[in-house]
Amino acid sequence: MSGSRFRGFSGPIGSGKSQALCHEAIRLAYLNPGRTGLIGAPTYPMLRDATQAALFEILETNAIPFEHCKSESVIRLRDCRSKILLRSMDEYERLRGTNLAWFGLDELTYTQEAAWLRLEGRLRDPKASNLAGFAVWTPKGYDWVYRKFMASNTDQYDVTVAKPFENRHILDQVPDFYDRLRSSYDESFYKQEVLGEYLNVNGNRVFGAFERSKHLVDLAVDITMPLLWALDFNVDPMCSVVAQIRRTEVYVLDEIVLHRATTQDACNEFSRRYPGHKAGLVIYGDASGRNMSTKGSSDYEIVRDHFKRRSERIEQRIPTTNPHVRDRVTMTNARFKNANGDADMWIDPRCRELIRDFEQVSYKSDSTEVDKTKDRRRTHLSDALGYLICQESRAMPTVGEQSRPLRF
Repeated sequence: MSGSRFRGFSGPIGSGKSQALCHEAIRLAYLNPGRTGLIGAPTYPMLRDATQAALFEILETNAIPFEHCKSESVIRLRDCRSKILLRSMDEYERLRGTNLAWFGLDELTYTQEAAWLRLEGRLRDPKASNLAGFAVWTPKGYDWVYRKFMASNTDQYDVTVAKPFENRHILDQVPDFYDRLRSSYDESFYKQEVLGEYLNVNGNRVFGAFERSKHLVDLAVDITMPLLWALDFNVDPMCSVVAQIRRTEVYVLDEIVLHRATTQDACNEFSRRYPGHKAGLVIYGDASGRNMSTKGSSDYEIVRDHFKRRSERIEQRIPTTNPHVRDRVTMTNARFKNANGDADMWIDPRCRELIRDFEQVSYKSDSTEVDKTKDRRRTHLSDALGYLICQESRAMPTVGEQSRPLRF
């Protein structure tokens, strides 16, 4: 049992999510005797027909004495004197003023984030012995639920991910349950609803070859190999990645993401994290960084001036023009999985924003154009890495390319 304050259960249809929600609600009602908790669902019909029905079935099957006050939408458990409020989340503003010992929400991905935040604010009963918020859901892309539970870097949130075909109760009753759904759903919907996978539901993923389970590895700096620093010049956020290449394999060690920052800020942060590296440093990046700014210096001149203070060998590999987006995407995907099915690129889990690029950047609907407008935080880190990969893979022609040590 998770000890986190906020707990989630993510799974495909038929994985017993509503049952899990109701069992957890009853457990917390007994752990907080005499206190008030809440069970909610996105709409009243969903609450009445699914969540509430599952709760009543569990209470009756286990002979747990209770009273249901239909007019108030309240259940009272007689032996522990706890109250369970039954509430629809489509009118979450009515939750103000309610002090709760615990709460649980069904089908969270169909609920607004504001409703969850309201309930977090209501989790403040001073007499509760076990404060907790929990929810169950079927994946619906890289939405706020994914960001809060799956991609969160805090121990306040924890999630259990159920796999398909694990609910033996359904398979015993309906052996061809999943086969029937396979013939009824299209491939993407089947993967989301039946297999419980997180998909980009607003378009085709650009980096479809990336897989968390395969390409995320804890990495460490090899002091015998040069550091490779690739930049995408952007004010907010200013993004870059730190990598190494060993033989032909790419290891992405770190990312630097700075908001409302300058090129000088990026240099300062890089030097703070990597104050010295005897094996040398190679700089890659956006060809537009050669252009003069209104301050009279180009981005690469600022980088050059900053690294005058360092003793190791510094080299730049900057093309005169950027590779085509299609080339960058193709070369990056090929590193994750080439035509033979082999991988030669790995990402450290600390590169959270880069990973989100790989999972969330999509093509615009009915086109092969990368969608850079949906989320302004996306594409910058994958662009930076793409510049490095194209240079090292020699996807760009060598004519006009600068590949020599910086002269200080």
